[in-house]
Amino acid sequence: MSVFVPIIKEQGLLEQVEMTVFIVGSRKISSKDDYGASPWSIFAPNLTIYGFDADAEACEAAEAKLASQQINWTEKHIPIALSKSVGESTLYVTKGVHCSSLYIPNEFYIKRFHGMQHGFKLDYPMKVQTTSIDTFCQEQRIEEIDFLQVDVQGSDFNVLQGSSEILKRSVLGIEVEVEFSQLYVNQPLFSDIDVYLRKNGFALFDLITNDNWCRRPRAISPICSPVRTGQLLWADACYLRDPLGENTFEHIKQPAKILKLACIADVLGYPDYALELLEYLTVQYGRLPQYNFAQTIIESLSQFPQLVEQGLDSLPVVGNILPYLN
Repeated sequence: MSVFVPIIKEQGLLEQVEMTVFIVGSRKISSKDDYGASPWSIFAPNLTIYGFDADAEACEAAEAKLASQQINWTEKHIPIALSKSVGESTLYVTKGVHCSSLYIPNEFYIKRFHGMQHGFKLDYPMKVQTTSIDTFCQEQRIEEIDFLQVDVQGSDFNVLQGSSEILKRSVLGIEVEVEFSQLYVNQPLFSDIDVYLRKNGFALFDLITNDNWCRRPRAISPICSPVRTGQLLWADACYLRDPLGENTFEHIKQPAKILKLACIADVLGYPDYALELLEYLTVQYGRLPQYNFAQTIIESLSQFPQLVEQGLDSLPVVGNILPYLN
């Protein structure tokens, strides 16, 4: 749950934030895939979501569900495969629809792990048209993306390569599925994605392995450790900008960008980083009302009884913002 953003909204300071989210691989398999019903909904009505999926039926289902809801944000689902360029590719459709990919499933390797063989089994190949995020944004005159989620089963690096211009220009946060072993033949791995995103000014913030399928035991073994439940095969990697660090792009240091990043960090569950950014904004730009978050910080920290008991005035962060309290 967000710590700071709800209070920022109550104080009317969130109205200045327009949030644009791209979801590549937007098939809604579970409730966590519904951004509009997630913590991101707090940005409504200033929330715009673009979903992309190679499966036209999945996009139609998402659009139909939206039509039946009274949403107060903008959301569109586009039936196209995103990759690094415009062209034609082969989509390898698997028995488990969530395992379909532009790369061939590595069935010889996958069968060594418990419970994975059926979902990755190839059903049929089909030709699909591809485009890139940069091309789509140029055609649709989209100038900025704030947060990018990519989950396209082995093709994630291709999608990132096809978004190089918009990455440099505007993206503040990325959540991308990464593999540590080749679940698909000749697919790029975490190391490829990590090097690429670091070169583009992003810092690895987290590797999320909450899904039980991230680690799998060997299929042949009747035993596995209750502590380490098998080999780590994949994770969701979270990358964020660091406007306070060295060698940061100048446009990322703009206060409006830092505020957006603080909100993104809070929504993603990193309130410590959000606090660092809000404190920085207050100290550096607090003379401007839209960037003075001293009261926000006090009210947010007051939600924690142990901090109140300790005394908020004893906290260094509170000492730093005291001159900016009205």
